[in-house]
Parts: sequence; C-alpha cells; structure tokens
Amino acid sequence: MGFGRRAVEDLVMFGGAFSGRSVFITGHTGFKGAWLTSWLLGLGAEVTGYALEPPTEPSLFDELGLGSRLRHVVADVRDQDRLAKEMAAARPSVVFHLAAQPLVRRGYVEPQETFATNIMGTVDVLEAARACDEVAAIVVVTSDKCYDNAETGRAFREEDPLGGRDPYSASKGCAELVTASYRASFFDADGSAAVASVRAGNVIGGGDWAPDRIIPDCARALAAGEPVIVRNPDAVRPWQHVLEPLAVRDGAVFTGPWNFGPTDDDASRSVRWVVEAFLGEWGAGSWAALEDRAGQPPEAGRLRLDSSKARELLSWAPVWDAAAAVRNTAAWYRDYYQRAGGARELVEDQLRAYESAARTAGLAWAGSTTDAHGRSG
Repeated sequence: MGFGRRAVEDLVMFGGAFSGRSVFITGHTGFKGAWLTSWLLGLGAEVTGYALEPPTEPSLFDELGLGSRLRHVVADVRDQDRLAKEMAAARPSVVFHLAAQPLVRRGYVEPQETFATNIMGTVDVLEAARACDEVAAIVVVTSDKCYDNAETGRAFREEDPLGGRDPYSASKGCAELVTASYRASFFDADGSAAVASVRAGNVIGGGDWAPDRIIPDCARALAAGEPVIVRNPDAVRPWQHVLEPLAVRDGAVFTGPWNFGPTDDDASRSVRWVVEAFLGEWGAGSWAALEDRAGQPPEAGRLRLDSSKARELLSWAPVWDAAAAVRNTAAWYRDYYQRAGGARELVEDQLRAYESAARTAGLAWAGSTTDAHGRSG
C-alpha cells in the first residue's frame, strides 16, 4: 500500500497497514508520543523516535521500556543538522511531529524557549522532511489552543482565525501558519507528501505526569492521600482520551488542518466535572478550589472544537465519550499505583479495549477483523 497524497486510512488502521513501514516520530518521549509509539509498534511499524530525554519522572516512555523497542535518538528538534541527518538515515514514509514545549503555564515562564521550540522546531521538521524523497505523509500535531479565542463559547472550526494571547497558544497558532505555508509552497505538486495538522482537544489518559495539568494533579494527590487542588474549576475544555486523535481513517482526503474533539453532547464539560468523575472512579478522595489566585497567569475560560469536518470527510468519531475517557484514565492510574511496574500491560489492555469498542461502533478505521496486535476480532 503506497502513500503519496492519500487517505488517513494509511496512517492509523488495522490489518497490517504499518507492518514493516518506516515511521519517524518527534517527541516520542512525551505522554502523547509514548502512546502513539506504542500503538505504531503494535501495528508492526519500524519506528525512529527523535526527542529530548523524557520530560517527567516517572515517564510513560520509561515505564513502557520504549527505549529498547525502537531506534531512539536523543536530540533537539532545533538542531537542524542533526534532525536532517537522522531523518535521512531513517528514510521514513510517514513523519509525526509531536515535539514541543507543551505547557501553557510554562510558556509564561519560558516564552523564548516556547516560541523557538514550537515554531522553529516545526520549520526544522518540515525542512528535514522535504529533503527526504521517501516521505509521503507528514502529520504536525498542534493544539486546540491555536485559535484566536475571544471566549464567545462558539466551537472553533478549521477556517477560524489563528492566534493566541499567551506564548504557548500563540506559538501553536504560528506552527499552524508555518505548516500551511510549507504545504502550499513545497508540498502542493502531484506526488509530493501530504501534509496535515491535527488540532486535538484536551487529551487525557494514563501515564501523563506533567505539571500543571488537572489529570496528573489528581493522580499525584490521590496517590499521596491528599486533596486535589483545582485552579479553575469552572473552565470548560474539549476533553477526550489520548487515543482519539490517533485513530482516524478516510477514503478521499488527507491534506490540511483537522479538528479532533468530543461530540456536541460532551463539548461543555468543566474541570469540576472532570475532577469529580475522576474521584468517583478512584473511589476516594476530595478536592478544593485554589483559594489564593494572586499572581496566577490568565488561562482561557471556555474552549470548544467543531469536529464536523473530520466526521464528514474522514468518517471519524470519538470511540469513548468524556465519561468513558475519564473512567479509563482514572482506572489506569489507580491500577498503576496498586501494582507498580505494570504500565505496559495497562497500556496494551486499554489499546485492546479501545480497538474493540471502535469495531463494535462500526468505525471505518477499525474495520479489519484482525486487531493491531494480530488477534482476531
């Protein structure tokens, strides 16, 4: 099965689509990158990962033992010469760019690093990819925060203005503009690589230990027997499991920007709702709002995504609703802390459950009767 300007069905699907195929992932040591890497390895891909050392302790990358399961390159995406050399050596047919400074609050503390990594890092990846004749598809992962958010409550569509009032959000808007520019300038000819950008909602899942994110904050506090401190309980976000934006299929188009978020019924879930659902699944614990917000940097109050383009053109739909996403995420952490060292089993169990739910739902990308791990469904 060749790539070229083809469908997303060639990117993440069952039935051996990735078996023996070379894939290059930047940011594979991060939370989302580790989940993506695990799934691609299960699909039989030959993965080269290019990233800094894992950003947290513990880290899902280390807990899964991924360093010994792929070609693992420790380097910075801002090192253009090294990046170009490693990508050329890998000769990938697909490039996933996830490497980034991923935290809103850290962006206020380290704005220069945030802009340099998220903007010029994207430039460097696209430069390296366009020098590789083998590259047929490039997926740049940005953020739902790439839009100019006036907090009207209206769900953002792909054609809405890009922007961002804080350094992190602005850097992601710029990364989208960079991607669009490269797509139009260098990848527009027949036979050139298809270039897509993915604007996912607030992804959650087991194995995230980043600071200043509500799910890791819940897991750390509950594991320590402490109350969860919540900065913005009434903030609304498009919550979804980390696997959702990784599981897409299409029969016609791929190139361009794509929103992947929850359905309309799940679009207005507050941080308060997420915390209380997490506590309910955990079976114990309490939470309290942060009392003194003096000196806290501003954060958006409402953020929603309109994913109708992906639903209509890619036949994509969420597999787990918000309640299932929180339930599975809380169960992952609870079981992890009860049986330390079982992260790989937990990830693989949830991959199987997710794949099974997708087939039951009749989603096109999961249409094979053999799952990603070679088991009959």
